Amino acid sequence: MADRIRVLLVDDHQVVRRGLRTFLEVQDDIEVVGEAADGDEGVARAEELRPDVVLMDVKMPGTDGVESLRLLRERGNQARVLIVTSFTEQRTVVPALRAGAAGYVYKDVDPDALAGAIRSVHAGHVLLQPEVAGALLSDDQGGAGRGPALTEREREVLGLIADGRSNREIARALVLSEKTVKTHVSNILMKLDVADRTQAALWAVRHGLTR
Repeated sequence: MADRIRVLLVDDHQVVRRGLRTFLEVQDDIEVVGEAADGDEGVARAEELRPDVVLMDVKMPGTDGVESLRLLRERGNQARVLIVTSFTEQRTVVPALRAGAAGYVYKDVDPDALAGAIRSVHAGHVLLQPEVAGALLSDDQGGAGRGPALTEREREVLGLIADGRSNREIARALVLSEKTVKTHVSNILMKLDVADRTQAALWAVRHGLTR
């Protein structure tokens, strides 16, 4: 199926990779295209295979998940990265989100929930649990204040980006042309000094622009 979501698994434990593959191989719309046993291999495989979604562990020998995320972003890789971790501490998860991860799930996640999470991040959504969203917000208090001077329309567009809306959906919601929305998005990314919509969405969460 040409429209399957192409997934790369990056984890240093073979049993975890095997378990994830077993979960996903029964899904009609998801295809596991490769595996990697550490961060360096994961970055190389992501460059080679160009998956839609990467399931990545945080703690790995050598290059960890956070550094792997930074490398992928530096290289312009557009894969959405979903952290799959056994660590629940905010200090472990928050740096990965700041580095560009689209969200995270725990390794004991229900198979159906995992498949749903993959579909969600592939669709452009950001998966944040309340305690992590709170940590991001707390980290930002007393920092840059209100941040860059966004127009009211840009703040509306940013709020919808954080809701996971596509440009077409934003245009429909605000009664604008897609070309106008695209211009707003470009201006938002420039003003916030972020690389992509995921980082813009995280900024919106930190500054209370989400519903």
